[in-house]
Amino acid sequence: MADTLISVDLSESPLTNEKIHNRWHPDIPIACWVEPGDEFKIECYDWTGGQIKNNDDASDVRDVELEQVHYLSGPIGIKGAEPGDLLVVEILDIGAKEEMQWGFNGFFSKQNGGGFLTEHFPEAQKSIWDFHGMFTKSRHVPGVKYAGLIHPGLIGCLPDRKMLDMWNSREKDLFDTDPTRVPGLANLPTTKAAHMGAMKGEAREKAAAEGARTVPPREHGGNCDIKDLSRGSTIYFPVYVPGAGLSMGDLHFSQGDGEITFCGAIEMAGWLHLKVSLIKDGMQKYAIKNPIFKPSPIVPKYDDYLIFEGISVDEGGKQHYLDVQIAYRQACLNAIEYLKKFGYSGAQGYAILGTAPVQGHISGVVDVPNACATLWLPTDIFDFDLKPNVNGPTKMLDGSVDIPLAPDL
Repeated sequence: MADTLISVDLSESPLTNEKIHNRWHPDIPIACWVEPGDEFKIECYDWTGGQIKNNDDASDVRDVELEQVHYLSGPIGIKGAEPGDLLVVEILDIGAKEEMQWGFNGFFSKQNGGGFLTEHFPEAQKSIWDFHGMFTKSRHVPGVKYAGLIHPGLIGCLPDRKMLDMWNSREKDLFDTDPTRVPGLANLPTTKAAHMGAMKGEAREKAAAEGARTVPPREHGGNCDIKDLSRGSTIYFPVYVPGAGLSMGDLHFSQGDGEITFCGAIEMAGWLHLKVSLIKDGMQKYAIKNPIFKPSPIVPKYDDYLIFEGISVDEGGKQHYLDVQIAYRQACLNAIEYLKKFGYSGAQGYAILGTAPVQGHISGVVDVPNACATLWLPTDIFDFDLKPNVNGPTKMLDGSVDIPLAPDL
């Protein structure tokens, strides 16, 4: 029986838990130590620390304090881990907290985080998803049901001082190219709502002022939002500090490739059962700069897809050169417009792409000027036939149910 090394009480603020942190910094104290070969369990808050509630009011998504996120469990020290090693993390099992058998998906307002399609969905909205064993359904998005592929959206090791300074410098340089942009080009360090684990006093204040935000993925892993890092996965993390300092959080019940709604999976509180080991000097042996992983052998079995294409031409008709981001954006927009023909609102279609196990592919990057990206939408998740036919689409929804929209202040 694996011991639970980090526990969370969902009725209490994560700010009171010294084994939780929401910044990356090499001086954050190790919360607990394990030996190579050990198995253990870790509990995690949802990424917002309980800011989003199970109701039909999207005001909490509109008003979420993003300076708080992400709440991570750790850091976990692995005895004998040294800079240059590879930390091998096996996800043996993962699940939802017993007292929170539901999750949420949301679109942040353009003024507070935005998202991949924020110009099309600039206002805050959310949907609640109930868990029924391995499946999930939503009262806000009828007509779909799918199996979860539960995974940590965020997992990685602490940076060393050189890496932290590099992150902050390059992101500040980018931010300064357009400092008034909404949403911002980068999320720079801030002491507001910073939680530095067990750090106290002046050391805490200094670290909070320079700690890297957890929002983007970086060389150490971090917020990569890879849906295939589920039970049965093995991840190989570069080690930068003695003990490695492994932390994790932002658990997702299900997610589409790209997590395009930003609050974009089905976010949840939960637990992980892990095993760790070391490959000494593994970074040099295998030329590892960013983490690599073996995916889970257990995935939702969907064999029938509709595949939507997108190319490097934006909504205004402007041609871009081999721009994969624009191509995937167009594939997503094409899928949303298709779903609207069956009675879904645009917001419901957007939520489906963010939460269902859709696949995103870079299908072509050599045929100038257009890259081609594709979005693979599993048809088996729908209660009706989604494929085109000679009779045209049958509207399955009457528009009486939609995703709650936050009221104007």
